[in-house]
Amino acid sequence: MHHFEYVGDDFCAEAVRLDSIAAAVGTPTYVYSTATLLRHLEAFDAAFAARPHLVCYSVKASSNLAVLHLLGEHGAGMDVVSIGEIHRTRLAGVPGSRVVFSGVGKQAHEIEAALDADLRMINVESEPELDLVERVAEHAGKRARIAIRVNPEVDPRTHPYVATGLQESKFGVTSDLAEALYARAAASRWLDVVGIDCHIGSQLVDVEPFVDAVRRVAILARKLRDRGIAISQFDLGGGLGIAYREGTPAPPHPSEYGKAVLEALDAEGCGDLEVVVEPGRAIVGNSGILLCRVLHLKRTPVRTFVVVDAGMNDLVRPALYGSFHEIRPVRRGVGAPVEVDVVGPVCESGDFLARGWPLPLPEPGDLLAVMSAGAYGFVMSSTYNSRPRPAEVLVDGARFRVVRDRETIEDLTRGERI
Repeated sequence: MHHFEYVGDDFCAEAVRLDSIAAAVGTPTYVYSTATLLRHLEAFDAAFAARPHLVCYSVKASSNLAVLHLLGEHGAGMDVVSIGEIHRTRLAGVPGSRVVFSGVGKQAHEIEAALDADLRMINVESEPELDLVERVAEHAGKRARIAIRVNPEVDPRTHPYVATGLQESKFGVTSDLAEALYARAAASRWLDVVGIDCHIGSQLVDVEPFVDAVRRVAILARKLRDRGIAISQFDLGGGLGIAYREGTPAPPHPSEYGKAVLEALDAEGCGDLEVVVEPGRAIVGNSGILLCRVLHLKRTPVRTFVVVDAGMNDLVRPALYGSFHEIRPVRRGVGAPVEVDVVGPVCESGDFLARGWPLPLPEPGDLLAVMSAGAYGFVMSSTYNSRPRPAEVLVDGARFRVVRDRETIEDLTRGERI
């Protein structure tokens, strides 16, 4: 669900007309809805309300400080994967006690930053990383709170680029290795075992893989607790998908997802563990759109191209994953829809936002809204072709504010030298 709707013939973000944002800020621009962000956060919070839990928003999905501050103000924790994301959560005012640190390539200075920020826990992804965390903690004279990410060998049935729970994945460790690493960590003076972690992938649209993964990891957690290793938290990871196209099967609602995984924990004797869940896309994906303007139409014998001022540097998902984003006219179109390719100005054949998408044929200067662009949109944008990155705007009711200025041409060369 989201708060982007037509009011009469005008497409609006909450109570703000998108054409008024374009007039004030220009295009391309990412626009986020406060009401949608909070509605989705509340849905996850309610899904796990039956027991102690923490909803840790996955910062990598959309890391604007205003988004982080908004979610943090309403009780969210954060899941981070770099020292830069740790820095962002601190600037956004989110306490370290609500932040978990994931990722396979943590460096010593990043682990030091995690210890300085007194983060909730560090999710360890490999044996060498456990060695490194222990050395850094000893050097700092601080005990590091850790969980170990277990690879449960569950097929998430998603795009291979975002599947993370299979044996060929770079993420996590096997159950057998995890058991040995937990025994070692429990005996260490500098490591404090507090949790167990798993994450099997992103954009999952079925609840069964989650349940399968939770049950497998819960069996290990119970075995470890029987050995006296005091695990108190179960980090479920994230991965719940969103609907990118109306009329397609919808992913499970957070309430359905929460009920299923909590029942799986109960069934394996781990119902007393505090639950940490790390949604990203499911909170922010449908909370944001990319606003762009039509430059001109180009017709060939086989295609009609709608050339817009946003390209793959602004939204790379269609080119990278072959992903789909619905596109809507900001002023409701008239006439029968025509199948068009919506393409950008970047010098790549892969520079497209949609192929074969039915649109009432727009005119140069018309505005289009690329839907479901809140997750992995701006954060994956680049300055390819020396194109400045877009502005970001946050709407709240009848008001909006720019929460990231549009980059300038001067920004492109800042820091360079001849």
